[in-house]
Amino acid sequence: LEMFVVDANVLAIAADRTDPGHEACRLQLDTWRTQPGPWYLTWPIVFEFLTLTTHPSIYRQPWTVEAAWNYVEAVLAAPSLSMIAAGERHQEILDQLLVDLPDLRGSQMHETQIAATMLEHGVRRIVTRDTAFHRFPMLDVVDPLRAA
Repeated sequence: LEMFVVDANVLAIAADRTDPGHEACRLQLDTWRTQPGPWYLTWPIVFEFLTLTTHPSIYRQPWTVEAAWNYVEAVLAAPSLSMIAAGERHQEILDQLLVDLPDLRGSQMHETQIAATMLEHGVRRIVTRDTAFHRFPMLDVVDPLRAA
């Protein structure tokens, strides 16, 4: 099984019953939560999910922080899920990303941090609706609504 990271937008769509992609993302999340093979999140992805789901100008019907955190805790309880975080090689990997992709700037740093963490842990696939990840040629970007 290919290791992969699930992005915040996929979790948010899976949580939003009014989103047209809800059913597809929820079914995939349910599959991942019960699969034997590993899948991953990062803490910045968790914080981004909390931002998306509680922000009144982003989420259709914003959740309370408590409701969003309860959802995160349910996801984190999946036995096959692990958190990956920046480690000792993070600076070296970020340095290489900034050399290889000199146009990175501004809000792209959020995706850059996730990409650096993934690369540090040998994870190359990300399941996301965020097209910004396509700027990282070393990543395999999977759109869950196109894969379904």
